[in-house]
Amino acid sequence: MKISYNWLKNYIDLNETEHSPEILAEVLPLLGFDIEEYEKLGPPPLENVVVGEVVRYDKHPDADRLRCCIVRTAEEDEPHRIVCGAKNFEAGDKVMVALPGAVLPGNFKIKKSKLRGQPSEGMMCSAKELKIGQDHDGIMVLNPEVKLGTPLNELYKDSDTVFDLEITPNRVDVLSHLGVARELSARFGLPVKYPEVKSSTENETSGEPLISALEVSAPEFCPHYTAICIKGVKVGPSPKWLKVAIEATGQRSINNVVDVTNYVLHETCQPLHAFDAAKIKGSKLVVRLACEGEEITTLDDATRSLDASMGVIADAERPLVVAGVMGSVDAEVDDSTTDVILESAYFDPSSVRATSRKLGLSSDSSYRFERGIDPRGTIYAALRAVDLILEVAGGEVDGNMITEGSEPATISEVTLRPDHVRKFIGFDIGNDAMQAVLESLDLNVSIHNDPDNTERWEVSIPSYRGDLQREVDLIEEIVRVYGTDKIPESEVVARGISENDHRIYTVNEAAASYLTGQNFDEAFLYSLRDPKEVDAIFGEASHKVLALDNPLQSDQSHLRPTLMTGLLDVLKLNISRSTGATRFFERGHVYREVNGQMVELVSIGFVILADQVSREWRQREVADFYTARTICENLLELAGQPAAKLNFKPLNECKLWQPGQTAECGDFTKMGFLATAGMLDVALVKERWDITSPVIGGSILMTPKFFERKGKRGRHAGLSNQPASTKDLALIVDRAVLGGQVESDIAKFAKKAAQGFNCENVRIFDIYEGEGLPEGKKSLALSMTFRAADRTLNDKEVNTAFEAIQKMIGEKTDYQVRK
Repeated sequence: MKISYNWLKNYIDLNETEHSPEILAEVLPLLGFDIEEYEKLGPPPLENVVVGEVVRYDKHPDADRLRCCIVRTAEEDEPHRIVCGAKNFEAGDKVMVALPGAVLPGNFKIKKSKLRGQPSEGMMCSAKELKIGQDHDGIMVLNPEVKLGTPLNELYKDSDTVFDLEITPNRVDVLSHLGVARELSARFGLPVKYPEVKSSTENETSGEPLISALEVSAPEFCPHYTAICIKGVKVGPSPKWLKVAIEATGQRSINNVVDVTNYVLHETCQPLHAFDAAKIKGSKLVVRLACEGEEITTLDDATRSLDASMGVIADAERPLVVAGVMGSVDAEVDDSTTDVILESAYFDPSSVRATSRKLGLSSDSSYRFERGIDPRGTIYAALRAVDLILEVAGGEVDGNMITEGSEPATISEVTLRPDHVRKFIGFDIGNDAMQAVLESLDLNVSIHNDPDNTERWEVSIPSYRGDLQREVDLIEEIVRVYGTDKIPESEVVARGISENDHRIYTVNEAAASYLTGQNFDEAFLYSLRDPKEVDAIFGEASHKVLALDNPLQSDQSHLRPTLMTGLLDVLKLNISRSTGATRFFERGHVYREVNGQMVELVSIGFVILADQVSREWRQREVADFYTARTICENLLELAGQPAAKLNFKPLNECKLWQPGQTAECGDFTKMGFLATAGMLDVALVKERWDITSPVIGGSILMTPKFFERKGKRGRHAGLSNQPASTKDLALIVDRAVLGGQVESDIAKFAKKAAQGFNCENVRIFDIYEGEGLPEGKKSLALSMTFRAADRTLNDKEVNTAFEAIQKMIGEKTDYQVRK
């Protein structure tokens, strides 16, 4: 929100000593309004920039868009030849000319040169180039009465300071110069001077009315609508004071009538709209909801399709305005306009907000309407605009103001107890000081005594302060205006809540430490994803459950169900920029649909580009399923889940993962976690992320209950210096039996069979399928390693254990020991 210092002085008596722009730059943030930037308007001291007159111009012989101009800056001197690309001037016009030797803002030096072969001895300047306005569409065309050769700094003596304020969404009242003036009034103790309104809602009618009917068919969308008619206006350029004010807010001056509506918007915070009465078909205005698929061409020359949830202002045949957002080209005020209908209304904030986002269209009006303007400010703003239109464009008001509906109700009073204030803020403020602060904000106080002899204040709330609804809101106002700089110093004592960190934190930190040690880079990504992605990968049920009710952006409308898609974004970006980084991980929350309900999960995910992208003299080991499974096992071990109890099973149906190359273990119900490891779907990764190399990844999802159980502390076992004894075993099993299941079974038997020593390891080292085996069978060769901590094992005890293992295999499984 841009606020002009000179404009503010219309409403509050600021002086350059006590209330200079520099002082305001310190005070406004203390009141809660951060300044993004503030700039001085008005030209700096500039030499060799003077008023000139265009004597004549010709088309450039070698460039269609350029003109070769003859410009004189003094009666007695030779005219200058200047090449110019602007087309908004004619012979005889007075313009600002920067002559050779001038240095314009931005250290732009003017010197004699040639443009496309033609000599140019200076430059004709726009307002923006000289920092005296925002217009950059053409050069400045001055009043013809201006004296030739007048220096710029003599012609433009006034300067201004513009503050670009960051206003929180709840303070819509401060999105105006009067709103800021009220805040400064409370701070400095200066009265606010509201513009006096001379026009009336009741006026005489002459001839046929400009509109014969006003109909509001959607009162829930527009509870209060007003229109007033002005005949005989003369549309043209705005006077200097109006144009300067409009350009100070960063806008471009259009014409005197439109500029007045923008001026009143920035003055009062009430958006207005002016119709050309002659363009309204059927002499009728209708406030209604749009028809499905109805189209309108807005003032930005874009044709937009509407739906039945959007409000419009229409005539008898077509929509003329997207209500609360932007008007159309069909009824805009232009130089041919003679009769104007001025609209001032209150629109439902949530409806305007939804329409603005659906259309991807934001304006100064929608920015205010969607935050909730003053419901009782519509008539005052309309009459203020009428006064200004009559002043700058002439004409006369025709007929009474037409009104439909009534002003929406607002909160009138909030109860405040001074004792609660002091207890809440933690330091003492006297009742008189509190009352003075509230009344400086136009919050009148009525004091009552309760039966328990405590004071109760009933504080009246102006209609423009819709953000004040509770006692705590008034407490905030008291502290804000009283001054946070006056809060007394006190010792800060911070007591720890718990001697131990929560397990979610410790697991996340341990996982990050492990993965960075494995040469992974950590990513921090948004938790919102594209709806098309969620629907395509996780289905319609997830698409419905994970959708936000009111998303800020159409491509970030769903909570993420996985970390993997975001990590693929990161991988794609790094591949495209040839950074060499191919291993990434993220820690964060994801959201899944379970039985129609949304469940929040803690997740750790990682991706690895399988192919080597950097040129090396030695090929590195390629990552595969076993790489991902090992990483997942180690992460779960860090989370307190013993790896020995993990049993990964093939994952054959999932749009995100490659069938036959992926496995998962665990479940949410019994174990509180689900781990997936393997290759991401090759076709999906290529289609959506344009990554042609295989991507290996892992994802661990953990429920909050997983972290409620006590984690098992890992214990270090010393290495034995005794030699190991190895036994090999071949088994014939069904082809459908998983190798991991066989390993797990044999490890259990070995643990029972080994008496007084350990079976350290069971691993499959060979798989055979082919001749010599029964149909549907395969042969697995396993190696078992035995070791004692305190002695060398002898053959007898190892063989005894080996025979016991084979006996248990025969008794408890369908496996056949291959002799």
